[in-house]
Amino acid sequence: MQSFKLGFVVFASIGLLFLGACGNQASESSSNPSVATSETATNTGTTANSEKSAHGGSGSKNAQVVEAGKYHLEFVPEKEGSTTHLDLYLQTGDKHEAVPNAKVTADIQSPDGKQKTVTLTYDADGKHYATKLEGVTAGQYQVKVTANVGTEKVNGRFSFNQ
Repeated sequence: MQSFKLGFVVFASIGLLFLGACGNQASESSSNPSVATSETATNTGTTANSEKSAHGGSGSKNAQVVEAGKYHLEFVPEKEGSTTHLDLYLQTGDKHEAVPNAKVTADIQSPDGKQKTVTLTYDADGKHYATKLEGVTAGQYQVKVTANVGTEKVNGRFSFNQ
């Protein structure tokens, strides 16, 4: 009888842990939605916060990834004093090769609701696009990245807290 009670307690504890993990994952995905589109099709991108990039990206804990068709977008916001450095790794193919010839912009909504559009420039040494966001207000920022690669348009949605 004692082993039955112990087994029930262990089973119930594992069940509660499982439910807690599922609830946390659902709240993360609803608070950090991502939608990716390309010119030929609309895809719901997959977003993942990664501690280490498996595809030659940043390897930062703050990295967020969106897969949009044949494109891989990895967004990395890093606070630097009173500014925030925004990096975007735009890659293509199975080997995630850098795409250096895109026109990349980011529509940023600050926590106070103000909208701002910035251009990200390509850094050939780092093989990524970058910009700095000046005068950062504390709170959650919503970012829509648009990359024009030739005739294709690739979008990714991200968010970050400061």
